[in-house]
Amino acid sequence: FVERVVKQAGGDASGGLDEAVATAEEMLEQGAATDAVQIFGAILGEEPNHAGAYGGMVRAHIAMKELDQAEAILNGAPVEISKAPELEAAHAQLMLARQAENAGPVGELTAAVDANPDDHQARLDLAQALYANGEVEAAVDQLLESFRRDREWNDGAAKAQLFTVFDALKPNDPVALRGRRKLSSMLFA
Repeated sequence: FVERVVKQAGGDASGGLDEAVATAEEMLEQGAATDAVQIFGAILGEEPNHAGAYGGMVRAHIAMKELDQAEAILNGAPVEISKAPELEAAHAQLMLARQAENAGPVGELTAAVDANPDDHQARLDLAQALYANGEVEAAVDQLLESFRRDREWNDGAAKAQLFTVFDALKPNDPVALRGRRKLSSMLFA
């Protein structure tokens, strides 16, 4: 598949590999993580330092709930690309997936926050549970509310968690853009 894509790109390996990454990303978004892993692996066979393929490989294993494998791949990334945005995003997603393993039930956490809106730990736990359930915007809203109520709680845990979520999202994701704007307005108000 990868060879065919490179040939279609007129022999331009980097352009062809980027196209193959885009195809694998699409598969990953559609839930075909196993197929995406095979394509990401083939791309890395052609270009071992391809940050997009490395990040995709990590995220595919996260999608398959193989967090230890995802972490091993991330830790094995070549040092030349270890600070690439694609790997930073994959690292943030891995951190959030690890937190999601321990996230409590949304209903109970929502009740705890409703009973005591200043219970920042419950609000942080609720945000993690919401993120784990795919409710990213609601998670961001809870973290923003926690930050608004007490910026310094637990050494700025709400702000740190917000940045982890923002790092895990694509830079142009509307939830990240809106969340960053709201956080900026709170910081500089």
